[in-house]
Amino acid sequence: MPGPSYPPAAPTISGELVTISRFLQSPTLIGRRLRDLTDLRFISDQILTQRFRSSGGAVMYEVSEPFLNTRPVKAVAPGSEYPRDTPAQGVAALAAVTKWGEAFFISDERIKRSVYAGDEVDRQLTKAVNTVANKIEGLSTAAVSSAITATQAATATWDNASASIFRDVEVAAAKITDLNMGYNPDLLLMSTSKYALLMSDPIIANLRRREATDNPIYGGDIDRVGKFKVVYTSAANLPSNDVWVIDSKQLGGMADEVNQDPGYATGAYNIQVQTMRRPERDGWDLWARRLTVPIVTEPGAGIRITGTGS
Repeated sequence: MPGPSYPPAAPTISGELVTISRFLQSPTLIGRRLRDLTDLRFISDQILTQRFRSSGGAVMYEVSEPFLNTRPVKAVAPGSEYPRDTPAQGVAALAAVTKWGEAFFISDERIKRSVYAGDEVDRQLTKAVNTVANKIEGLSTAAVSSAITATQAATATWDNASASIFRDVEVAAAKITDLNMGYNPDLLLMSTSKYALLMSDPIIANLRRREATDNPIYGGDIDRVGKFKVVYTSAANLPSNDVWVIDSKQLGGMADEVNQDPGYATGAYNIQVQTMRRPERDGWDLWARRLTVPIVTEPGAGIRITGTGS
């Protein structure tokens, strides 16, 4: 009986099934490296930096509390009473903490038979943590977008030859400072494409030190412009595809319910995880959660530079 023709047909894949000639070795499987929270470039915890502890499932706060009373100080004659004033207060607000999370089941068979073997649990748990963090990111950026209403138009789109990027930033920051609320803008938030324009801007390049090791032509990065820390991410992660100037220390923060429940371990972004053996199903239940609410206490601590381009 004649032998099989050589070479045998190449492997084929249809849906979840791989068909391989018995005369061929199995093809090498190249698995995708799972991205962690750093790779996903979430920015909510960089712009809402304050940390609050909730009680009773909610947090109460004041929005834009004044630091001056409304009545001006007057000269007081000898023997006269001091003029009285009512201390100024901010607008009271209440935010309820929500538990955000999801669970999934992994069978023993999947763990034993998976090409990732013992790493299968870690890979699936990483996906759950990323999913929870992605949800919190969306809530945080939505809160920032709705709270910050101040805008400053750019001189020109940042890809235009007449653009004045550094001036746009400084003029926007000046608007925040001139509110006389004690704000000190210290952070620039933008998309990766806007960052590329900022890093290659000739005016900014001429203002930097020449032949220094922190020059982006050597290090490939600009982490600060003037007094501003530069944070860039995907446009999808931003409140809107504008450039944001922010006082990151005063804008707001995350109110987490941090009391530890039995069995949970807390990791990055205050995300809690737990696993439980399900012997009746020969597998494991795993879940991740975060009990939090994003709050913006000082809407005046941010401004949006519009007209910078797409």
